[in-house]
Amino acid sequence: MPSWSLLYLVSAWTIRLAMLFYVPQQRSAAASRTWLLLIFLLPWPGLALYALFGRIRVPRERIEQQKRASQRIMDAQTHLLPHVVCQPPLPDHLAHLPHLAAKLGDFEVFEGNAVELLPDYQGSIDRLVSDIDAARNHVHLLTYIFAADATAERVAEALIRAAKRGVHTRVMADAVGSRPGLARLAPRLRQAGVEVVAMLPVGFFRHNAARFDLRNHRKLAVIDGHIGYAGSQNIVDPNFVPGHPNEELVARVTGPVVAQIQAVLLADYYIETDGALDTDRFFPDIPPTGQIAAQILPSGPGYQRENGAELFIALLYAARQRVVLTTPYFVPDEPFLAALRSATRRGVEVRLIVSGHGNQRLTQFAQRSYYEDLLAAGVHIHLYRPHFLHAKHLTVDDSIALLGSTNIDIRSFALNAEVSLILYDREAVQRLRAVQDRCLAASDELDLATWRSRPPSQRVLQNLARLADSVL
Repeated sequence: MPSWSLLYLVSAWTIRLAMLFYVPQQRSAAASRTWLLLIFLLPWPGLALYALFGRIRVPRERIEQQKRASQRIMDAQTHLLPHVVCQPPLPDHLAHLPHLAAKLGDFEVFEGNAVELLPDYQGSIDRLVSDIDAARNHVHLLTYIFAADATAERVAEALIRAAKRGVHTRVMADAVGSRPGLARLAPRLRQAGVEVVAMLPVGFFRHNAARFDLRNHRKLAVIDGHIGYAGSQNIVDPNFVPGHPNEELVARVTGPVVAQIQAVLLADYYIETDGALDTDRFFPDIPPTGQIAAQILPSGPGYQRENGAELFIALLYAARQRVVLTTPYFVPDEPFLAALRSATRRGVEVRLIVSGHGNQRLTQFAQRSYYEDLLAAGVHIHLYRPHFLHAKHLTVDDSIALLGSTNIDIRSFALNAEVSLILYDREAVQRLRAVQDRCLAASDELDLATWRSRPPSQRVLQNLARLADSVL
């Protein structure tokens, strides 16, 4: 009778050899490398983890719901056709990007919008609460974190006041990111008449359940169909990670593009609840309020392609003068790195602003493993000093600004439901650049020679962390 050690040895090598053929199918080289390394070192634990997280499996029903929601989104835009811009004012080298974004995310470019940038954390919450208090028809709120703290309490009280006035109020919060807040605040909100929906709930036996690492990371709000919010800020105190208070950027939007934010909210609601996509009640006529041409790009695994990453990479390849990229987490894949290197080789000034303070140790180690190659390629890297810079935004030349919830990492590109607001307007780019310039002034620029002199122990930890890039 064979010994247990022999059985384990045979089974371990069977797993290694079988997964050597299976893992690389329809996967990037980086992801395959990460999983195969784990499986070769720890065959049985690696196999178990791969079975849980190795494939981005979205329930077929959710994929079909996303297709139906996308079709309804395109249908809902027909009554706003007077606001559709065939071609926003862009130079020739950027002229193809709005059409690409429309193909990737279903939304056309709408003109006639006004955008106010809100970089102040409490000021953004104050503005949201004020708009909720002025609501007369409906309030829709979608967030990754709806916490159980003072900031969430302020928003919850505003929602309760709105519900008592007869305003239709709906809160959608990620089931994992908002677990404490949902447990504490949801019963009181529901009792007051606020509809609360947990997004992407997890559970082995739950119908249409999602993997716990596929999350809804969007942060959006719509008030009365005329005011919209999009950006990086959750409904949580800025210091919810002790020692690392967050700094954010939110856009308060008015004009026809608010209908696109509303469509994303209602599509997420439809996918989660299989309820009705009410395209009449929540899509009022929206007059122009400004001169900005704008467009929303939702992304996520339901689209069955990394459409957010495709747009970011296309923006980098299209740039001719200057790119400033701000992100709290920077763990890119090789196509994104190649796009950055291509930009610097064409003479484009590329500046990457990241936080000098990390709130996730393993991610910070992995992120820093990229710095030397980027510095050698000519990318300017700036480490923000004051707080944890959680904002996510991008400017390209003098013509395109983008902000939203998307981090520059494989998780945001492949696993999370995200959303970006794209602005085609030179004045809006200048306002976002002013925010970026303030961040640059409060940052330390890395020097290649100095970075290369870091201790060998740091270099080893960073390179080891980088091996887990596909699962961070």
